[in-house]
Amino acid sequence: MKIHEYQAKELLSKFNIPTLKRAVAFTADEAGKVAYEKFQTNNIHTIVLKAQVHAGGRGKGVIYDVATNKPIIYNGKELRGVNIISNNNISHTAYEMSNLMLNNKLVTIQTGEAGTIVHRLLIEEGCKIAKEFYLGITLDRQTGKNVVMASTEGGVEIEKVAAETPEKILKEYIDPTVGFQQYQGRSLAFDLGLSGQSFKNFVSFIPKLVQAYNELDANLVEINPLVLTADEEIIALDAKITFDDNALYRHPDFIELRDLAEESPLEVEASKYDLNYIKLDGNVGCMVNGAGLAMATMDMIQLAGGTPANFLDVGGGANVDRIANAFRIMMSDPDVKAVLINIFGGIVRCDKVADGIVKALNEVKVEIPVIVRLDGTNAKEGKETLLHSGLNFKVATSFHEAALKVTEVLTR
Repeated sequence: MKIHEYQAKELLSKFNIPTLKRAVAFTADEAGKVAYEKFQTNNIHTIVLKAQVHAGGRGKGVIYDVATNKPIIYNGKELRGVNIISNNNISHTAYEMSNLMLNNKLVTIQTGEAGTIVHRLLIEEGCKIAKEFYLGITLDRQTGKNVVMASTEGGVEIEKVAAETPEKILKEYIDPTVGFQQYQGRSLAFDLGLSGQSFKNFVSFIPKLVQAYNELDANLVEINPLVLTADEEIIALDAKITFDDNALYRHPDFIELRDLAEESPLEVEASKYDLNYIKLDGNVGCMVNGAGLAMATMDMIQLAGGTPANFLDVGGGANVDRIANAFRIMMSDPDVKAVLINIFGGIVRCDKVADGIVKALNEVKVEIPVIVRLDGTNAKEGKETLLHSGLNFKVATSFHEAALKVTEVLTR
């Protein structure tokens, strides 16, 4: 589960991680009031207005008018997802900018042309930045250890740094038996070129972030950028946290942080039935059981000339209702032009899968080709159910045959 930047900073502040003075606003009136009462009256005349969306690249992203689909111009410049306000009347400017940003569309490199609607803003105190860094913690699945990653290339897409200059990403792996060690923090600080007070502040910062990562049951904590100020302070200028969904039962209060408006409606619907569904941009819907089989099926669709419209794993304990709900959700995507159901019966029985598919097709009107491949436990009985259902299926017996049938229906 993802949360917004302002929510992440509130959580990190509980671990004494340095952040800037801030407040959140949901309306332009709130933004103007906050800017005046929290900053302007305290002789703070530089603030930053940040769109709160679940997408990166906000600083370079552009705000579009939803009515005209054209960039919004403010004082002769395109309005961005992150805007610096510096004058003696920041409350008035904050009101004007917020009025243009809220309920309009932010388009970034991560959102694509569709963009995402801005419903809330973070208003934050400005600071004098001397240098920007990247700092993140996640699980390295190859080593089975948490890893702290740092880089001098802060404020840019870390994926781009990893692809083009991987040597600029520093890593320290955390041994679960002893935890993060002070010498590891010092090593990262040296390699980042820090010295003096900034060195000490960085070495103090990292253990707090590791503690937050562990106690919040996060699967990612990312500070990009982590900034060194002119006063040699180390501050989390941005913050991103995603939680391990399997650990949310330990943090029932985190559920309140979820913003359904930032999630795909189909993904929200799928979560009600504990389905692993991710919306993609393709034209072939696919339903499988098991993440490995899902990846292989998506590759097969690509090789057959199509593109996957979703990742949908119904899991090993799928029953008739679960299959029916999964199929209904998949078919709710208007981009889907064909469906491939690829089930290997192990724990889940193929005849139960077939019953669920037939139930779903009796409830949902389907006018596109449906290709089904069943193999494993009760596969024969499942195929018989499909063939005698009176519904129009294309039944495949192998991966190769399923790929050929996908190609056939897509090239008509």
